Amino acid sequence: MLEKALTGRPRYFHLLIFLLAVAGLAGAGFMLQLRDGLTVTGMHRDVSWGIYIGQLTFLVGVAASAVMVVLPYYLHNVKEFGKITILGEFLAVSAVTMCLLFVLVDLGRPMRMLNVLLHPTLNSILFWDMVVLNIYLFLNIIIGWMVLSAEHKGTDPPSWVKPLIYISIPWAISIHTVTAFLYAGLPGRHFWLTAIMAARFLGSAFAAGPALLILLCLILRKTTSFDAGKEALQKLANIVTYALIISIFFVGLECFTAYYSQIPGHMHGLTYLFAGHAGKGNLVPIIWFAVVLAFLAAFLLINPSTRKNETTLAVACVATFVSLWIEKGLALVVVGFIPSPFEKYIEYVPTGPELGITIGIWGIGFLILTILYKVAIGVKEQV
Repeated sequence: MLEKALTGRPRYFHLLIFLLAVAGLAGAGFMLQLRDGLTVTGMHRDVSWGIYIGQLTFLVGVAASAVMVVLPYYLHNVKEFGKITILGEFLAVSAVTMCLLFVLVDLGRPMRMLNVLLHPTLNSILFWDMVVLNIYLFLNIIIGWMVLSAEHKGTDPPSWVKPLIYISIPWAISIHTVTAFLYAGLPGRHFWLTAIMAARFLGSAFAAGPALLILLCLILRKTTSFDAGKEALQKLANIVTYALIISIFFVGLECFTAYYSQIPGHMHGLTYLFAGHAGKGNLVPIIWFAVVLAFLAAFLLINPSTRKNETTLAVACVATFVSLWIEKGLALVVVGFIPSPFEKYIEYVPTGPELGITIGIWGIGFLILTILYKVAIGVKEQV
């Protein structure tokens, strides 16, 4: 089936060349980082996690969201998801690959990854995060490829694939839960010290991931003969609607708990994020932009007429994805370090090399996704 990725229209190859060029940014930036160390980034002693770990946090959610099409299709026989289940699984493959690449660049030296394997620490959340991410990656590769291969041959998938599908459903929940524990398990960081951190992660994941999948389905309809069907898109839109509302509600709970209880440690991070402190507030305009986008998306999704209109649905999905990227992919990680345990407000601004590596890894992810989708669409068109 891989041969299908080697044929296509000129615009397909133009897209591959463009994504390769974008991926080159990651290579160039990483070579600079290898030479000079993590000093080329905006991270420092007080903010030791930045945009790299932010992308890991956000993309784990995108990967986990594949369960929102796998579970209804395989457990509840929702036939509308039959065409897009493979798209969700391949999206998970791309997202987890980017997660692992962001961990790699955040370590500074690739060889440091071997320490996790050579010297495992079983009580370390980082160790278990590595385990669940890699297993989830292989589960989606095997399941997606075997199901697609069976469809290509006109046969049923091997019987041993079905147990893997059932395992992948709770495993999708586990990858984002374990990632949430990385934050909620640090008692010295009040902004992250909340029992609903895992629930917040899953809420945003089940909004951002399906929103991206809707956008991808709309793009595929415009550029190929593949059509996911209006029923499938509307069911996904319903999932995005409820998940986004739950995500907004959870953030509201955090604000109520912090300000009603008047616990300084819990208030300081939120105050810095939404209002700044002593003239410092790089994230204030960005987070309010995310708030506006989130409520705009919620309005468009709750209203049946705008949700069923595919133009406004696309706007709502873009707003959902961007707002949650700002909240999980940037604000959540950075504000956990501000203020520091010594009550110092030292801000973080990503540097050019850091942004280049980040954009380049996203390019690698979309390059993988494009090739996998080309194979999947080629098989479905042939069938």
